[in-house]
Amino acid sequence: MREIPGPVGLPILGLLTQFRKDRLGFLVRTARRYGGVAQFGLRGRPVILVTDPTGVKRVLQDNAENYERKTRSVDALRETLGNGLITTTGAFWRRNRRLAQPAFHKQRLGTFAGVMAEAAGDVVTDLATLGAEGKSFDLVPALLRLTLRVLGRCLFSRELTDAAAAIEQALVVVLRHTIDRLSQLIPLPNLVPTPKHLRFRRALRALDRVVVSLIDERRRAGAPEGAGGDLLSMLLEARDEETGEGLSDRQLRDEVMTLLLAGHETTAMTLAWAFYLLSLHPEVRRRLEEEVDGVLAGRPPALDDLPRLRYTRMVLEETLRLYPVAWGITRSTAAPDVIGGYAIPANAMVIVSPYVTHHDPTLWTDPEGFDPQRFAAESNAPRYAYFPFGGGPHLCIGAGFAMMEATIVLATITQRLRLDLEPGRPVTVEPLVTLRPDPGIWVTAHPR
Repeated sequence: MREIPGPVGLPILGLLTQFRKDRLGFLVRTARRYGGVAQFGLRGRPVILVTDPTGVKRVLQDNAENYERKTRSVDALRETLGNGLITTTGAFWRRNRRLAQPAFHKQRLGTFAGVMAEAAGDVVTDLATLGAEGKSFDLVPALLRLTLRVLGRCLFSRELTDAAAAIEQALVVVLRHTIDRLSQLIPLPNLVPTPKHLRFRRALRALDRVVVSLIDERRRAGAPEGAGGDLLSMLLEARDEETGEGLSDRQLRDEVMTLLLAGHETTAMTLAWAFYLLSLHPEVRRRLEEEVDGVLAGRPPALDDLPRLRYTRMVLEETLRLYPVAWGITRSTAAPDVIGGYAIPANAMVIVSPYVTHHDPTLWTDPEGFDPQRFAAESNAPRYAYFPFGGGPHLCIGAGFAMMEATIVLATITQRLRLDLEPGRPVTVEPLVTLRPDPGIWVTAHPR
C-alpha cells in the first residue's frame, strides 16, 4: 500500500492552527497539492481527507457501515441536537429514520406546495414594502423566518413565527459554539462557566423551550384536524415493533430539535447564496425571470409547475455546487479499509467535503464560475462529483422537501422582485456547521 501523502505539522497540535485559521482554504489547498486522498494531523490523530468521487462513494455508500459518526464534530453537534438523525448510526438511527421517513414521501410532499407558495408570497410582500421605502436590508433573517414558517406549517402543523426571533438568535450562538469546539485543542466541559459556555447554555434553553412547547401542546390537543399525520403526530404515535414502546421524551426532543434546526437553516442559506449569485450574474437572472414569467404567467407556483421550472432548479443545483451548505462531512473508521490504493487505519478521522470536490478543476470546467447550464443535461461526471445532500444510507432525509421548497420560493420572489446587492458590502464565506454568508447578504428590493 502507498503511504498517504499530506502536509506535516507540529507534534500533538498537527496542523490545527492552519486549519482553524482558514478551514475551507486549508482543505482545498491540501486536496489540490496532495490529491484525492490526503492526510494531515490534528491533535495527535490522523485525519484523512477524501475528495476523489470514487473514494467519497466508498465512505458514504459502499462501505458506509465502517465509517461511523464518532467524531469531535458530531460530538459537538450532539451537545445541541442530542441523539437525532444527524448524530446517530446503527440500529438506533435505522429505527428513527424509518419512523420519520413517511413524512417525507413524495405523496406527502405534494400537499406542501401550496403552503410553501403562500409563505413565500407573504415574504415577498414584506420585502416589497422595504423596497418601497428605499431601504437596504439583510436578506438572511427574512429567509430564515420564511423557511421556519414553512417547516412549522408542513411538519408540525403549527405557526412558528412567534418564536422566529428567539430561534434565529439562538441558532447563531449554537452554530458558532459548535465550530469553536472543533478549533480547541482540549475543549472545556460546557459546565465550566466561561462567557461562551454561558451564552451557549442560554441559547440552548431558548431552543429547548420552543421544542418542548411543540411536543407538550400536541400531546394536550392531539393531532389537528386535517394534519394528515404530520411528522410530530407520527413521532408521538410511533411504537417499536418488538417492545411496543414509544419514543421517550428525550428521543422526541432530539428528533424535533434536529428537524427544526437542520430543516430551515440549510434551505435559507441555499436561497441566500442563490440570490447573491443572481445579483452578480444579471444574464442568468434574466433567463430565470423569462422562465418564471413564461411558466407561471403571473400566478403563484403550484405542484404541477415544478417539472417546467427546470432552469429554476438548475440555478439552485449550481448554487449548491458552489456553496454546498453542508460543506464537510466527518466520519471515524471502525476498522481498516483501502481507498484508492491507500491503507486507511482504524480509528482515523475521515473528512469528505462537498465544497472541495465541487470546486475540483479536474471534475468541473471553470469550477469557480456560476453556470447553471452545466446541469441542463445528464452529466458524465462520476456519481460523487456532486453530493450536496450527502449520500448512501445517510442521504439527507429532507432533500426532496428542501429542493421543492427552494424552487417554489426562488420562483415566487423572482416573479415579483429583483434583489440587488448593496454596493460596498463585501460578502465572505463563513464555514460554521453550515456555509453562511458573513456578515449577511445586504440587498435592495425592486419591483419587476
